[in-house]
Amino acid sequence: MAKININIPKPHKVFNKKIYDVIFDYRHFTEAHYGGASSGKSHGVVQKIVLKALKTWSKPRKVLFTRKVAATIKDSIFEDVKSCLSDFKLLDHCKINMTDYRIELPNGAVFLFKGMDNPEKIKSIKGISDVVMEEATEFNLEDYTQLTIRLRERTHKDKQLFLMFNPVSKLNWVYKYFFENGTPNDTVIIHSTYTDNRFLDETVKRTLEALAERNPAYYRIYALGDFATLDKLVFPKFTKKVIDREGIRHLPSYFGLDFGYVNDPSAFIHLKVDIDNKKLYILDEYVKKGMLNNEIAEVIKNLGYSKERIIADSAEQKSISEIRQRGINRIAPARKGKDSIMQGIQFIQQFNICVDERCFKTIEELENYTWKKDKRTNEYMNEPVDTYNHCIDAIRYACEPIRPVKKDHKQTYKAIQSLGL
Repeated sequence: MAKININIPKPHKVFNKKIYDVIFDYRHFTEAHYGGASSGKSHGVVQKIVLKALKTWSKPRKVLFTRKVAATIKDSIFEDVKSCLSDFKLLDHCKINMTDYRIELPNGAVFLFKGMDNPEKIKSIKGISDVVMEEATEFNLEDYTQLTIRLRERTHKDKQLFLMFNPVSKLNWVYKYFFENGTPNDTVIIHSTYTDNRFLDETVKRTLEALAERNPAYYRIYALGDFATLDKLVFPKFTKKVIDREGIRHLPSYFGLDFGYVNDPSAFIHLKVDIDNKKLYILDEYVKKGMLNNEIAEVIKNLGYSKERIIADSAEQKSISEIRQRGINRIAPARKGKDSIMQGIQFIQQFNICVDERCFKTIEELENYTWKKDKRTNEYMNEPVDTYNHCIDAIRYACEPIRPVKKDHKQTYKAIQSLGL
């Protein structure tokens, strides 16, 4: 194999200090990198992994990069790794398999990219040297345990497991395992915020800082990377598990769409409702920022739901029209009006909610969607905080065909369905 020169620019041009301080430190089996948005933590971990893999070892490294859902890998961690290799002028010397999401470095080290939504595929991989869990809060403790097992072989020295995440609710397994009762042995926790990212675009920085005035609580969580202090949850009880879809196949499906773009994501939800037994099943979600209407239409088609009745945010009439023009003919606006949010919430609260564990954004919102508190009286108000609600808004919209219209209290759920609303 021809010798390849690694062209790494000067440290101050490439690395943030938080990662540079530990760039060649392999003493801890687990590294938990967490903090606010745009802190550079994920890119920093990728830099460390790439440099570690390029070092001379007795056997080339085999690194597993994973996310909870395989479909999210291509546009996230896979692109981050390719970007880092490009920065180091190594990308052209690597073998990249876009079908299997596999990258082989010039020295024989291998990067694998897999989703934990099919854990059997993970179990079949042998000889792993390092594991990276991107968006670790999307996983569960069982996933983490299984990944640590993959690192128990003696093939490699200095094996490590890296977690990267933005903190969410203290109900999340990450907080309970790594923070609630102190840091576990052989673990280092590295916290960073946007103020630690010297390469951050000034526009993004100003947007984050504007949150401090507009929504101080969200600023502490989203920008500063603090775990949310649990307040009074709108939906305090729900179940998360892998849902047996065959067992509820007979139940009718409902679909909702909430629009976002730059700061907020668009959220598409598929759910089923068992009215007689008061059960609501959330089966699928697609949540992403920066989506244009043609992209949303394409996602709906790819998911196989283009012919379904979809209820969308009525504030975006133009978006609804554009999506309809692209073949999603049965999309319709949600009912708006005074107290429509509270009516939708109260309707959903009648049901036992079960969320498929792969709908991690919906779970995140349910664990963080709280009631407002009056600053003067310290009493809770009959109004939710306007954060962590994009999937929940889509759920409200999806339920409209079975939610009675307030003006006609005698109208039954089945009667509404028969009208085709």
